[in-house]
Amino acid sequence: MAWPTIEKAYTDCLAVLSATGPDSTLTESTLRESIHGEWGELHKAALETLKAISRVEQADDGSLRLLTAAEYKELVSEPTIEPMATIYEHGSIPGCHDHAVFAMIAWYEMVDLSWAETKANVCEWLRDSGTWDRGGFEESSPEALVESKRHVYEAGYGWKQAGQEAKAVIDRHR
Repeated sequence: MAWPTIEKAYTDCLAVLSATGPDSTLTESTLRESIHGEWGELHKAALETLKAISRVEQADDGSLRLLTAAEYKELVSEPTIEPMATIYEHGSIPGCHDHAVFAMIAWYEMVDLSWAETKANVCEWLRDSGTWDRGGFEESSPEALVESKRHVYEAGYGWKQAGQEAKAVIDRHR
């Protein structure tokens, strides 16, 4: 399958979803009828992916709604799946700081936050979770620590393995 064909399916769905006003109701059936061209399996897969990654929510009545950028940012700023939920909730401890910070940066990159948003969220987490107060860092501030890990964001490294390793250490110390 050619990438432009896949992108078109997403664009078709997003164009209709984004044009729907807050007082309008859009169901999957209406979406299928409203897209440019013929609805196909790629459109269905695009919509399911948008729902799975929480860009689109579906109410109990079947209506679809595209989350605003602010709503999505708020939704993904607090990880709710393991191992990230444990790291976020309990913070890191000496012995897993590198993995935990790596995982947090990679998480925010994965959910499409900008570098500035990622840095702000990770610095806030370092302070609010008590991680920074536990010590064990060479850097002089949370900002300096996160900046020293910018390569994790830029390279698009995954969060899962580092997150699992950090969670295992945290769980042993709870």
